Parts: sequence; structure tokens; C-alpha cells
Amino acid sequence: MAPEQNRDNQRSSTNLVCGLPAFIASDPQAIAKEKAELTALEQKGLLRRWRGYFRMTGPGWMQSAMTLGGGSAMASLFAGAMLQYKLLWVQPLAMLLGVIMLSAMSYQTLSTGARPFHALRKFVHPSLAWVWVIITLLSTIIWHLPQYALAVGMSDDIIKAITHWQPSSGQQTLLMVFLGTVFLAVSIAITWRYSGGRKGVRIYERTLKAMVWMIVLAFALVVFRRSLGRHIEWTSVLKGFLPLHIPTSPREVSVVMAGFGAAIGINMTFLFPYTLLARGWSKEHRALSRFDLITGMFLPYCLATALMIIATGCTIYDPEMLASGSTMLSPARAAVMLEAAGLGTFFSRIVFSLGILGMVLSTITMQMLVCGFAACEAFGLEPGGWHHKLACLLPAPAVVGVLFWRHMGPWVAVPTTAICGLLLPVAYAAFFILNNSKKYLGQDKPIGAKALIWNIGMLAAIIVSAASSCYYLYTHFCADIF
Repeated sequence: MAPEQNRDNQRSSTNLVCGLPAFIASDPQAIAKEKAELTALEQKGLLRRWRGYFRMTGPGWMQSAMTLGGGSAMASLFAGAMLQYKLLWVQPLAMLLGVIMLSAMSYQTLSTGARPFHALRKFVHPSLAWVWVIITLLSTIIWHLPQYALAVGMSDDIIKAITHWQPSSGQQTLLMVFLGTVFLAVSIAITWRYSGGRKGVRIYERTLKAMVWMIVLAFALVVFRRSLGRHIEWTSVLKGFLPLHIPTSPREVSVVMAGFGAAIGINMTFLFPYTLLARGWSKEHRALSRFDLITGMFLPYCLATALMIIATGCTIYDPEMLASGSTMLSPARAAVMLEAAGLGTFFSRIVFSLGILGMVLSTITMQMLVCGFAACEAFGLEPGGWHHKLACLLPAPAVVGVLFWRHMGPWVAVPTTAICGLLLPVAYAAFFILNNSKKYLGQDKPIGAKALIWNIGMLAAIIVSAASSCYYLYTHFCADIF
């Protein structure tokens, strides 16, 4: 019996639940063809291999769409407004650490074919696996609330910029409810495509790719328009990508920590392995998955956040006003401030706002998807089909956030962020254990220099995420005590 077959038999004997058969059963020939193409690409030159890989990417772009949301927008806006270009290095470093962890998770998932929830339950501890899935579910539902409020707020500002309409209070409420309902319906339609077998997965991934490119293009147009008037010091921009400025004041450190916190969320650690399994990926796809994370997640995220920082840094940079805490900076207010700074209504109130809107809408559909997978695992349902589609609707009632987020946000946002922040390094540590588990990975366990590099990178991600969580807890709960 071949060693490969022996390993498969050993893993099946561990009673791990593997793969997502409902997603890949519709087109097994396509998966076989893809594996054959990957084998052929291994014999090609680097550029031809990358070109072939690019056609197959998808799950990494979904992660990019998920992390480019309200949190990333706020962190980038404050970074540019408070410190201009000095914090451009934060998001790339934060995302690099996230990519290291997600790469390790993809290696584990593609090597074994096991669903991470069941792997954690068997090889780490059942309680940790259950906490991971429950917190993923609850935090995603809670963080669904502000997305609708932000989407409606940006849409409202676009409408007013175009029409100059000043609605009454009652008209404003009706508009908010109408827009929230439209965004909910569109998001459901997009998300449900994912459960339509392999073809539906590919359509969903391409839709998210288009949305991510729209986000990048919108902010690129704003920066390009501003650069035409020689308002951007490109030497300072390039210096900003180097960690030459290390913040020391509490407010500046908070902006840095917000950047790290917005890069990777605990629900992203849950979703990513399942999107790999939904594509039918396996060991042959390990190199592709790393390429996918770099080109589909790391680069678009860094581009979008950097362009947003540059756009705000060259227009509304005002460290004294923001350092005093006298100004509340929101995406909608930032659009108005960009217009006041001379950018023009089209680029500030429409193009910039469309970029923010794209970030929010992509996050809404991704959060629905992660709830679908998490709920299916929690209730012992096989992902795929109508029960999976219905599970994706769990966060749908959050559409009421268009009316109530302003009042309920302070009560649920801080504790939710604190709990998720604390559990993210715990989840990272669990996958660190799995990456060093001979029982779980068998012959695929990294050894030698490869294992050392993996462990250094993963430990760095654990330490940074833990430090970010501790700082958040101190500033929000302990600063007044001490």
C-alpha cells in the first residue's frame, strides 16, 4: 500500500469530518482538471505559473473583501488624518502577520482535508473548538449591525451630494429603511449564489473580486485627482511605508492598534479554511493557496488602505484637532471634509463614498457566509443546500442597525471587540499547536528549517495580537482605575 494511501487511512480512522461534499459534488471533473493543470504548471517558469495560478484564485479575495470593512475604513481614516503618511507601514505589517497565520491554516486544511472545527475538537480541546465557533457566530452577528448603518449613511450622503435633497426627519427614516432593505436583499442574493455548487462558488468569488477592485479603483481615483494638483509629497509617502515613526502617545498608539485589530478578525480564521474546502482544494493546491493569499488578500488590502490613508493625509490632515478628541471622524464626515479641502464633489462625495460603500457591502455578504458555515457546524448540519442558505440569514435582523446602531453601538461594540480580541491570539495558539502536531499532520508536519520559520512567524502573530488585545482592554476598561 502506498504511503499516501496509508496516511489517508490513518486520518479516516481518527473520525475527523473532512471536506464539503455538497459543494464539490456538482462538478468533480472540474476539480480533477484543475489538479492536472496545477501539476503541469509545476513544470513551467515562474511567470507562467503565476499567470496560471491567478486564474484559479478566489478564497484569498474573499478574505480581502471581508477585512475591507468599517473597521479598516476607520483605522485608515484616523491614521491619515492624525499622522498623515507616517503610519502607512502598519497595515502591511498587520496583514503580513495575518497571512502567515492563514497560510498555516491553509497548509493544515489542504494537507488533511479536515474541517478545522473537528480538528480543534480532537487534537486541541473540545471546549476551545466550541468557544471558537460560538464567538465567531455571535461576534459576526453583532458586527453585522454597524455595516448597514454605514452603508446607508454613505448612500444617503451620495444621494444628497447629487440631488441636494434635504429630507425631513420622517423622510430620512423612510429612506434609511428602504436603503437597508435593498442592501439586505442584494446581499442575500449574492450570498445564496455560494451554495449553488462549485459553479455558484466561482460566481460568488468573481463578484467579490469585482467589488474589491472597485474599492481599490475608487480610492486610486481620489489619490490620482489629488496628485494632479501636486498636493501629495511622494517622498513622504514612500518613507511612510518604513517604520520610522513609532507612536508613543496613547491616541496614536490606539490608531496603530486599531490598524492591527482591523486586519484579521476571529471570524476570518473560521471562514477561510471552509472556503478552501468548498472549492475542493487539497494538497495539490497548497502553493496556489499561498499565492491566492498574497495576490487576493495581502496586496488588495494594502493597496486599498494605503490609498485611503494617502487620500485623507493629503486633504484633511489636522493632528491638533483630532488629537484633542474634539472631532468625531466618520467616513461620511470624511467625505464632506475632503470636499471642503478642495477635492471636488464628484471625487469626495461620490467616488470616495462609493469606495467605502463597496467595502461595507462586501463585508455584509461575507459575514452572512461565515454565519452559514459556523451555524451548520454548531448544529451538526452538513453545509450546503437550503439549510445552509437559511443559516446565512442569521445576521439578517441586523438591518435594524440603520435605525438603532447609534444608540446600541457603545453598549455592544466595546465588549464584543474586547472578547474577540482576547480570543484571537487563543485561536492563533490553537492553530500553532495543530501545525506542530504529528498526530494531526502525520508526514506533512513541517520539520527542520521549515518548521522553525513557520513557528517564528506564527509566534510573532500571536504576540502582536495578544499585545493589541491587552492594550485595548487597558485603554477601555483599566485606564481610569490606574
